[in-house]
Amino acid sequence: MGWFTRKKEGISTSTADKKETPEGLWYKCPKCKAVITTEEHKSNLHVCAVCNHHERISASDYFELLFDSTKGTEFARGITAADPLEFKDTKNYVDRIKSVQEKTGLKDAIRVAHGKMDGDVIVIAAMDFRFIGGSMGSVVGEKIARAIDKAIELEAPLIIISKSGGARMMEAGLSLMQMAKTSAKLNQLSEAKLPYISLLTDPTTGGVTASFAMLGDVNIAEPNALIAFAGPRVVKETIGRDLPEGFQYSEFVLEHGFLDLIVDRKDLKSKMSQLLRMLKLEKAQKEEE
Repeated sequence: MGWFTRKKEGISTSTADKKETPEGLWYKCPKCKAVITTEEHKSNLHVCAVCNHHERISASDYFELLFDSTKGTEFARGITAADPLEFKDTKNYVDRIKSVQEKTGLKDAIRVAHGKMDGDVIVIAAMDFRFIGGSMGSVVGEKIARAIDKAIELEAPLIIISKSGGARMMEAGLSLMQMAKTSAKLNQLSEAKLPYISLLTDPTTGGVTASFAMLGDVNIAEPNALIAFAGPRVVKETIGRDLPEGFQYSEFVLEHGFLDLIVDRKDLKSKMSQLLRMLKLEKAQKEEE
């Protein structure tokens, strides 16, 4: 004889008494699978406290991290992409742009702002991967050019934060032209003797890597960021060989001489401020000679 007798089948809790767990309360690290609260993850600058995985963050997040007390003063906000090629793949380019703008609240894949970082005036251009994979089109090139003009006007250093899948295929040759445009504008910044720090985040690839992202007076990266022209899968398929462990990630790129530093997100502000003070002192010493 059984120890108990089931009187009802299933769970007898009424629908009205059931409580759903709200979405977005928990974060699961894609690398180590550790689970923490979203609030804790955000307070840790979207970096996993267990394995130090740096989650992608928005341009707005970088502004908040680097500028003193405010998010800086954004400029060149109204620039949006045109469609001179009348490009169409699965949808018209103009429709794609409109759809992504509505979804993200962004005008394009980069935002530019000026303000103070540790008390010194700074200009920051930050890319945002949410907008068509952070792809570089005419607007990205133009906004970087205007950021450089603003830095020259304010006699301020420039920081560009790269996060991009490369050139925007919907703009074809017009996108590739931005590589030359941004490189030429950075030469103007150099002639004005103003420092430029390039911060490469995950991922920085394609035409962005092949132009402004690697032209900094100091090139730094966040840990474990993919930094490449062509991605590992494409390289492997092309050469038909297995790739070294960690190929094209920050630590590998640093070891092979293409980076100067790898800096954790929590240390970015203090480290870049230190670098800019050193560059400023070096400039002053050269002017005295």
